[in-house]
Amino acid sequence: PGTGRLVRIPMWPMTVGEIDGRINPSILTRWRDGDFESANPSHPSPQSRLDLGDYVRLIARGGLPDAALRLQGQARDEWLSSYAEQIATRDAADLGGLRDPARFRRFLEATALNTAGLPTDATVARAVGADRRTVAGYETLLANLLLLDLVPAWTTNRLSRLSKAPKRFLCDTGLAMSILRVDEAAVFRDGDLLGRLLETFVAAQLRPLVALDPAMPRMYHLRENGGGHEVDLLLEFGAGRVIAIEVKATSTPTLRDARHLTWLQQRLGDRWIGGVVLHTGLVHATLADGIHALPISALWG
Repeated sequence: PGTGRLVRIPMWPMTVGEIDGRINPSILTRWRDGDFESANPSHPSPQSRLDLGDYVRLIARGGLPDAALRLQGQARDEWLSSYAEQIATRDAADLGGLRDPARFRRFLEATALNTAGLPTDATVARAVGADRRTVAGYETLLANLLLLDLVPAWTTNRLSRLSKAPKRFLCDTGLAMSILRVDEAAVFRDGDLLGRLLETFVAAQLRPLVALDPAMPRMYHLRENGGGHEVDLLLEFGAGRVIAIEVKATSTPTLRDARHLTWLQQRLGDRWIGGVVLHTGLVHATLADGIHALPISALWG
């Protein structure tokens, strides 16, 4: 038995910082201390001068080591396609007794299409052509393969009418694009898919930082029933103190992009550490007291 003998560290796909050798492990510590300004370089490095096209290229690369480090172009596309096929025809069969690979492929596609979303089990079941029990089994299997992250809903006694459903993230954006058989141009044409993949990409950068942070924060999402207010990601630290994060494809964020953060800030009072709008531009700015705009590249730059 490993109890008392082992420390468990989940091995997620690689982050941009790991791939490029520019890991920024202290960023969550600085944010927890209320320091959102030290990530504001007067002269950002060329690697941090990214635009939306650069982020879509990083999304397509993903973080699976072979695809991210060794392969490019058609070779990477073929590797990712083969990886997805192996999941459906061998890994899932070995671990879960899967008997219908074609149905499981449809589940993979529905999961990729709804990454960073909260589709109901019934919605996914209709898309897959299976009952809810089968879909729940598929979801558990994919989570056990460490390819699906179910980010739990955040709850607090200061708010009511909050959704309790987890948000589903495929753990690698390159794999998601391969499952959906879309290229970078197709992602640009589909605003909904772009937003989902960008949020999935940010979650993939945050996940290892959360796992390694000495304060042991937990990652959640927040959504009111009915969708009146929602916050993409929340990091909860000790004593229920919170950093709230919105992910936007815009390069020029405004206070309107932070309206859900402002709503949450007003309700949390002293439990509020800060809010961050992560965007695709170069802007480092304070949008309001306790709410900041930072480039996504601040997570590793």
